[in-house]
Amino acid sequence: MDATPQPEEDGAPPPEAPLPAGARAVLLLGPDAEVLGATCGAELLTGRPPGGLRGVRLPELLTEPATWPVLAGADEPVRGMNALRHPDGRAVEVELAVCPLLAEGPGRLLVALTPGEAARRREEDQALVRALFDQRRVGLAIHDAELLISRINLDPGTLLTGTPGPPKRLPAPLESMVVPEDAQAILERLRTVAVTGEPLAYWEHSARLVDAPDRERVLAISGMQLLSPDQLLLGIVSLFNDITEQHQSRRRMDLLHTAAKRIGASLDVHHNAEALTRVLVPEFADLAAVDLAEAVLGGDEPGPALSGAALRRVATTFVGNGWPADVFARGAAFHIEHLDGPGAAEGLATLEPGEDALRVRAADTGAAGPRARELLPAGGSRMVLALRARGQVLGCISLWRGTGRTRFTRQDADLAEEVGSRAALSVDNARRYTREHRTLETLQRSLLPQPVYELTAAKTAGSYVPAGTAAGIGGGWYDVIPLSSARVAFVIGDVAGHGLSATATMGRLRTAVQTLADLDLAPDELLTRLDDLAIRLADTPRPGGSVGGAIGATCLYCVYDPVSGGCSMAAAGRLPPLVARPGEPAVEAPLKAGPPLGVGGTPFESVRVRVDPGSLLVFYSEELVAQNPQNARPARDPQEAGEGAEAGEGGNATGGEARQADAGGGVRDAGDAGGAAQATDAGGAGEGRGVPGDEGPTREERARLLRERVTAEAAAGHSPAEIGQALLDALLPRRAPANDVALLVAQVRPLPPAATMDWQFPAEPAVVGRARDVVIAQLVEWGLAGNAFPTELIVSELVTNAIRYAGGPVGLRLIRDETLVCEVSDPSETQPHLRRARPTDEGGRGLFLVAQLAHRWGSRYTAAGKTIWTEQPLDRG
Repeated sequence: MDATPQPEEDGAPPPEAPLPAGARAVLLLGPDAEVLGATCGAELLTGRPPGGLRGVRLPELLTEPATWPVLAGADEPVRGMNALRHPDGRAVEVELAVCPLLAEGPGRLLVALTPGEAARRREEDQALVRALFDQRRVGLAIHDAELLISRINLDPGTLLTGTPGPPKRLPAPLESMVVPEDAQAILERLRTVAVTGEPLAYWEHSARLVDAPDRERVLAISGMQLLSPDQLLLGIVSLFNDITEQHQSRRRMDLLHTAAKRIGASLDVHHNAEALTRVLVPEFADLAAVDLAEAVLGGDEPGPALSGAALRRVATTFVGNGWPADVFARGAAFHIEHLDGPGAAEGLATLEPGEDALRVRAADTGAAGPRARELLPAGGSRMVLALRARGQVLGCISLWRGTGRTRFTRQDADLAEEVGSRAALSVDNARRYTREHRTLETLQRSLLPQPVYELTAAKTAGSYVPAGTAAGIGGGWYDVIPLSSARVAFVIGDVAGHGLSATATMGRLRTAVQTLADLDLAPDELLTRLDDLAIRLADTPRPGGSVGGAIGATCLYCVYDPVSGGCSMAAAGRLPPLVARPGEPAVEAPLKAGPPLGVGGTPFESVRVRVDPGSLLVFYSEELVAQNPQNARPARDPQEAGEGAEAGEGGNATGGEARQADAGGGVRDAGDAGGAAQATDAGGAGEGRGVPGDEGPTREERARLLRERVTAEAAAGHSPAEIGQALLDALLPRRAPANDVALLVAQVRPLPPAATMDWQFPAEPAVVGRARDVVIAQLVEWGLAGNAFPTELIVSELVTNAIRYAGGPVGLRLIRDETLVCEVSDPSETQPHLRRARPTDEGGRGLFLVAQLAHRWGSRYTAAGKTIWTEQPLDRG
């Protein structure tokens, strides 16, 4: 047994009460170590009742009596391990705590007996407490019943620098070490532990020190009750670990993950800028603003530096009641005069505890005045960094932290630069898309006719609305083609898909329709030939050897004759037009559509519809009446909706690159005055969705709404441009459609009866002179004597050819329009051919003469044969 005297540890009972923890019995010994008295607990250890121990020398009870003189001879309390001989023969291990008595009396020593196991456990407990208070890796504090710190192993200086600082006077309140705001939150948790007894386990919270309130400090705190043997509350023990670095690392990863998830989901510059500010506020900053170069907003290449660049504030997000009045608001435009701060010229983050790093000159700041400064609240901090992508500086982002938050650090700047670089790539991708979208839009616009077209036969207005998707521009088109004899053709079509390929195919088909229209083909015949072209285009090998595949095109071709008032139309995969006669509701034309172009094998059918003067014809894309969740009430992204309660947004987000057409102005921005639906980008994650379960009106309901609006607008006497705009407002009220929409509104009008005159002649040579006479008389009556001579020659040649080669009857018609039209009809289906006669030929010069006298000429088939027509400018002589 170890008999080396062990001095009592600090905090042990004083000599007047030498009872170590766990002692079971106390013996009073006389001068010769004889037992003078014993407590009842002695019987449990010695096996003898207290009375039976009187007079027994203690060394005689020990298994190692030789150690006793060392213990008994000490001048101060000592402890040693030994064993007692039990009457049953066992050796009971005990700790002997010997304390000399200085008071006069028979007793000389007081010996406390503690079972060996209890003594070792006490030593381990004390060693554990010593180890916890001596180490510097885990903080340990004991709080009394009032939660004052009565003992702590780490002082605030150690937390800050890692080396001990001046000791604190204890007990001390927690507020003397930790800033009051953080201290109150910690004490609230410790009070809960004191009241409920439920331990606190690894609770993470800010614990900034009063000596460094601007320095972020996060602790993981655990706590539990300290109870007396009687289960009375003595206080609370708390353990705390400094996890600032882990917290910052986790926060960094969380922020980067959020940025990766939410930035770049759209191809709209404004949306990506807004997403960047929402990611950073309120987690990283209190206010955030993104300023982009004007060139970026236009899709152009920005410059390599910020200095001297014209910027516009495109996105702001804030915490609090509103955007500060003394800081540039969304939409403000300004120029950067110069950059301050190290690294600013290179686009690196610039930290400013006071005024802002970018000093700006307002170009158009509105209420901000001619000279506005980006001011900071007292005690706040600001960070400015450039948004750089692919070697170009797109703009900058400004971040503010107000009073009560730690100021920005270099680590914060590194994190902001990493998030900013991701956002800059997204903004640049959106910029490049904007440029390509506008290039494609320009191409699309150049392939469409002028929006408003006014002819003698009709007044028209066309609209084109690109799809609200990332692809945007598609292959939809409309056309108005003047034909011979004052007739006009209305065309509307579409090519499946979006992008440059669809636009190029649309341009091919539109050119083909115009070419075929010049041949004066009937609508069904024109679509048959256009179908053949679509099949050839699909079978044409592409570079690399692959075959293009079906183009998925549709087309409707309609010809209106203002003389007869009839409309002939045929369709390939398209809805029939609406016909609104004056005073009557709009109805669908009785047209049966054939298959889409490129299918082949099925003939197209023409239908002839008679329309009254002033009637409306409305040609439209199926998307205008299709049931589409995008046309339903748009829903906010749930994650963004949650942010709205915490972080404010500086104004409404600007819409995407989807464009909105105006019926009177062709393709226009959705935000233009008079624009129809407010179009936003539908290519972003979470965008373009309606409220779940709200699919919007059905197709039948939308078709009925279209008919009702056409009827109402026609009854109100509005122009085709106004009618087209009203239809877009009614059917595309909120956002651009999923597919592009083409709309053509035509108001037809007949030629006045006095503007036409026709005659029928038998196939006799003598009628040629009579034909000349009636033509000259009619021209004189119209006041077109200047056209008499060339028209006389034209009539002579055409009537003579009809009598000689085709037989009768021969029809002759004059039409006074913007030009003078002369038509000669015969029953033959043989088309004339212009050729140059040789010097020895007796004939063959008639058509050559007609071509020289007329401005334009041509021929077309009719149900009864053919008609040869000529046009001359009006000459009133």
